[in-house]
Amino acid sequence: MKQKTMNLIRSGVCVILLFAAFAAEAQEKFYLSLQDAQEYALEHNRTLENASLEIKKAEAARWQAIASMMPQVTAGLDYANMMGYKMDFGAMVISMPPSASFTVTTAVALSGAQIVSTQVANISKHMADISFRKSGQEITNQVKVLYYSALVTEETLELLRENLESMKKLHSISQRSVDVGVSEQTAADQLKVQVATMESSINATERSLEMVYNSLRLQLNLDVNSEIELTQGIPELMNVDAVSDLLREEFDVNNNYNYKLLKAGTDLAKKQIALTGWSGGPTFSIFHQYAKKHYFSDEMTMNMTPPNMLGIAVKVPLFTSLRNTKSVQAARISYQKQLNTLADTEAALKIQHRQLVYNLKSALEQYRTQKENVEVARRVFDNIALKYEYGVASALDVTNSGTTLIVAQNGYVQSLLQIVNAQISLEQLLNR
Repeated sequence: MKQKTMNLIRSGVCVILLFAAFAAEAQEKFYLSLQDAQEYALEHNRTLENASLEIKKAEAARWQAIASMMPQVTAGLDYANMMGYKMDFGAMVISMPPSASFTVTTAVALSGAQIVSTQVANISKHMADISFRKSGQEITNQVKVLYYSALVTEETLELLRENLESMKKLHSISQRSVDVGVSEQTAADQLKVQVATMESSINATERSLEMVYNSLRLQLNLDVNSEIELTQGIPELMNVDAVSDLLREEFDVNNNYNYKLLKAGTDLAKKQIALTGWSGGPTFSIFHQYAKKHYFSDEMTMNMTPPNMLGIAVKVPLFTSLRNTKSVQAARISYQKQLNTLADTEAALKIQHRQLVYNLKSALEQYRTQKENVEVARRVFDNIALKYEYGVASALDVTNSGTTLIVAQNGYVQSLLQIVNAQISLEQLLNR
């Protein structure tokens, strides 16, 4: 019995292990180029989905405004019971038997405020559309930054691992020299500390890389356990000539999404003046009513309900104690403030363009300098490492040159990210 129980337990464990292995194997893996990642984000990102829903919401509001000017049809069915009451006119008594009434009313009401409300709804829909495209631009730019960040971090890891292998090799050589009594233990210890420092840097960089991938998963709306493999590298994506072309592109403020959105808001503020003014304007309405009344009795009754009735009305507010006048005045002030904000924004965007061009130029210059600096630092380190192997250089020289190389590599990596950030900022401003 005991052996049978153990066999069942082993079988259950095997089943669980097989299921876990199958689940791990079934985990979806994504092979993404930069364009693939951006397109996937545009299709699955929830922020963009919400922006799309805002367009539908604005469209619904627009049709609400249009529908308010269309004919409105209502139907009614009423039942009344006078509980046997009769109208006594002396010589004549009229019964009031139970009755049912059916009415259909068609009405149309028009005012200037309704027309302006439709125009306001059109502008609101236009603003929602601009916000949607702006959100799409921001998402693709964020994906681009994360994509480059992942590539740069992976390149940093590769450089650190190369440095670690070189330092381990030198430490091994130093330790052998100590073992045979050629050099002192302190020299080997210095290199050992350098090795430990590099290993710690590699671990920290690996954690940073995982954070970047998690941010990318969030933008793509992927499961946290989804595996991502980037199919493009920095040499393929980093086109310095294409980046330099941005410096020569003219800036048209009307193409900028922020300016478009603010300009549409200014148009909306202008329409609010008309909307406020027409709120005190006349209202024209016309209606037609069809009515049918039926008495549940054969007695003589008095039916005073006409089968058809047509009505026309015009209502004009005569006195509102300056309420409408002050409302229009407040709307005009809001519109003037919006015009001032629009002018300030236009000036600020032009200054921002000049600054972003300057930032991109500086980033390109820094990139070229740091790239050359890494090459020089690598040659110096390799030269000192070779000298150390032959006993010409000290462990301190190796440590210093290794530190210099790491600093140069970090500067190179940062210069790559600076180019990407400067490029994206300028492209976003130019609406590229």
